[in-house]
Amino acid sequence: MTSKIIAIQGNHPSKLNPITDTSIFLANEIQNKNYKIFYYVPKDLSILNSKVIAKGFFIKFDYLQKNFFKILKKQTLELTKSKFILIRQDPPFNLEYISTTYILDSIKNKVKIINNPTSIRNVSEKLYSAKYQKFMPSTIFTKDLGEIRNFIKKNKKIILKPIHSYSGNDIHLLKSFNSRLINKFIKKHDHIMCQKFLPKISKGDKRVFIINGKVCGAISRIPKQGSFLSNMSKGAKPINIKLTNSENKISKLIAKDLKKENIFFAGIDFIDQKLNGDINVTSPTGLKTLFDLSGINLAKTFWKELKA
Repeated sequence: MTSKIIAIQGNHPSKLNPITDTSIFLANEIQNKNYKIFYYVPKDLSILNSKVIAKGFFIKFDYLQKNFFKILKKQTLELTKSKFILIRQDPPFNLEYISTTYILDSIKNKVKIINNPTSIRNVSEKLYSAKYQKFMPSTIFTKDLGEIRNFIKKNKKIILKPIHSYSGNDIHLLKSFNSRLINKFIKKHDHIMCQKFLPKISKGDKRVFIINGKVCGAISRIPKQGSFLSNMSKGAKPINIKLTNSENKISKLIAKDLKKENIFFAGIDFIDQKLNGDINVTSPTGLKTLFDLSGINLAKTFWKELKA
């Protein structure tokens, strides 16, 4: 009999927001099929006597309760005893993140891991998009101040983004060259991404969900008044939308590439019909929001595609 345990490596459940969180949404769907959910945080992952083990707990999620999760039993689990492992912690994509992918690499032939840990390392969320630059606003990846100065001169308004952050954190809109700010930014983040500002962000971006090489749905997120950040964690409001033909074509192309890269679940973003260069493979989010807006349950699709 195969194990009916799903292990989730993520941020502690107490830090999650059940209204929008995708990890809970996925867990809730599969626990209804009598799977047990084992949950642990990245720092509790170890290799002991050649075995990959995690100190964590069995957990039950319940949307109807004010306390939306209940820890049933603390346990140390050898992770090959689970049927699937979901890597779901938020970036920053730092050395701790990378170390956990190396640890999980050693068991990826014994248990299915979503997303594949080698692939998470290979598909750097921002840098991977460099191969799709013809679908993107003008973008450079650099630490070179001279290049950034030229880029601002040419594009007037630009966005500075760290390459390994997430959720709209540390994003700056620049209208002129500010060497102090940019120097500080590079010191903190190393290589950074500079992108021509697209004013139509005020009308929202589009987040596209890709599961197992298929384009499965999308939502739009409209920044709050006066903001240019379309992240829901930054107060953006989600609405239901359809993709344009061009967005659909680009999404399908990327979905095909990601499947070749062994990425099962990803999110990509468009602004004003242009790819914005965030190819989210560490812990894609938005499935619960799509369900609340449209009734489309991609958690069902996710587990069906995995044959759970």
